[in-house]
Amino acid sequence: MPPGWLSGLVDIRIQCLCIDSAHPSKSADFWEAALGWRRTHDTEGEVVLEPPEGSPEDGIAPDLLFLKVPEPKRGKNRLHLDLRPGDQAAEVARLESLGARRVDVGQATVSWVVLADPDGNEFCVLKPLGPEPDSAG
Repeated sequence: MPPGWLSGLVDIRIQCLCIDSAHPSKSADFWEAALGWRRTHDTEGEVVLEPPEGSPEDGIAPDLLFLKVPEPKRGKNRLHLDLRPGDQAAEVARLESLGARRVDVGQATVSWVVLADPDGNEFCVLKPLGPEPDSAG
């Protein structure tokens, strides 16, 4: 970085990721269970999830804001979440038990699994950064 680059930093941060939903409370229920985050705002038209208070992500990771919209989802998301678990297979199974479903968005053969939340919004479950646990025990 060139000298003085810090003086040119913009004083702005991403506050939240907005997710359109026909049923914000239902979508938030799924993501609250999936991520272990806390609900900090809840009305009929919008629900906010934030990382657990005091966690390393608290105040750092953007909130998730679920907004009620009248129109149904059409087509593939233009923006999606990528989740990095410790055990991909176990996490995919857990998310499916919470209501996620596998979807094909044209990904062909890849190392990640594409799922959709109950509102149809796609997200990916990546392989762990390190070796996955031995599934044989």
